[in-house]
Amino acid sequence: MGSADELAAELGSATGTARVVGAGTKLRWAPEASPALKLSTAGLDRIVEHNAGDLTAVLEAGVPLARAQKRFREAGQMLALDPPDAGGATIGGIVATNDSGPLRARYGGARDLVVGMRVALADGTVAKSGGKVIKNVAGYDLAKLFTGSFGALGAILEVSVRLHPLPPATATAVGHTRSAQLLAAGTVALSHARLEQMGLDVRWADAAGMVLARFGGVATRPQAESARRLLAEAGLEAELVSDDESLWQAQREAQRSPNGLVVRVSAVQTDLTELAEIAQRNGATLVGRAGLGLFWLRLDEGNGSGLLEELRRGYVAVALDRPAGMSVAAPEANLLQRRIKERFDPAGTLV
Repeated sequence: MGSADELAAELGSATGTARVVGAGTKLRWAPEASPALKLSTAGLDRIVEHNAGDLTAVLEAGVPLARAQKRFREAGQMLALDPPDAGGATIGGIVATNDSGPLRARYGGARDLVVGMRVALADGTVAKSGGKVIKNVAGYDLAKLFTGSFGALGAILEVSVRLHPLPPATATAVGHTRSAQLLAAGTVALSHARLEQMGLDVRWADAAGMVLARFGGVATRPQAESARRLLAEAGLEAELVSDDESLWQAQREAQRSPNGLVVRVSAVQTDLTELAEIAQRNGATLVGRAGLGLFWLRLDEGNGSGLLEELRRGYVAVALDRPAGMSVAAPEANLLQRRIKERFDPAGTLV
C-alpha cells in the first residue's frame, strides 16, 4: 500500500479474512491461517517527524527499525528497542508482536516507549490515540491495546515514540560459571545492587552459563567494575569487556531460530536454576532478562515438542519460531480477549 488511507480502505472493503504484514520476519509466530487478503505496510516507510529537542519521533509502520536507529544516532539518540533484526524488521511489526531485546531491562518494552498510535480498524475506520507529547495520556489508550495484538484488532499505521540519549560508550561485566546455582546467585547479586545497568542478561548452553551486566553513560567504567567485583564475590569467574557489542548481539540472536523452535517463557527470577536445567536436559540454549523473569529457550535440532510440553507444565510458555510442520495450537483466548476481539473485529476479518 502506498498510503495509510489506501490500506485502511482496502481493509474496510475486505470480503474474507485478512492479515497485515510488515517485513515478514515473524510470520512463523502467527497462528496458522490462509488469509484471502494480505495487506503490506511496506509502502508506509516515512519518518514523519524527529523532534530531537523533545526526544520524540513519529514513524510510519513500515519504517525498518535499523533505518530509524541510524537517523536517531546522528542526533546522539536512540529508540530503546533492540529486538533481533536479521531481516529488516519494521517498527509496526515489532510493536504489533511486542518484540524486545536486552534494553528492555532498563527502558521497558514497546508499551513503555510508544506514546501514540494511528490505526486502521477492521471496518476501515482510522483511529488515533495519544500523541507525540509524552505527558499526553488522555483518552482511550489504543497504543497499549494494539501493542502485542499481532494485528488481530487492526492495522498499525503510525506510531509516536519516546527516544533516549545514546550512551557515548559502554562496558559489560561478565560472570562465567558451570553451575546453574551460581548463575542464579550472580543475577540476584546484580539485580539487588545499586547500579544503573543498561541490560542484565543471562545465558546457559552446553552446561555453561554467563551473567552479563551492561553499563553506559555516567561512570560507565566504575559501575562495570563494581558489577565485576559482585560477580566474583558470588563465585563466578568475572571479567570486564569494553568492546561488548558482539556479546549482546549473540544474546539477541539466540531469541530467534531460522529452522528450529524458540519458546518464550514468563517466570520469576528464582526460576532461573530450574529453567537452566530444563534447557540442559533438552539440549537447548537459554537467554533472558534475568531481573524481569523473561526467558527464551532455543532448540535448533529435533521437533521440540518435548521441550514445549515440559515448559508448559510449569510456566506460561509461548512458541514463537517453530520447525516446519510443527503445529502449535494457540492457547484458548480468555473472556477479556474474546470481548476485545468482538469489539474491534466482530466479523473476525483479521487473522
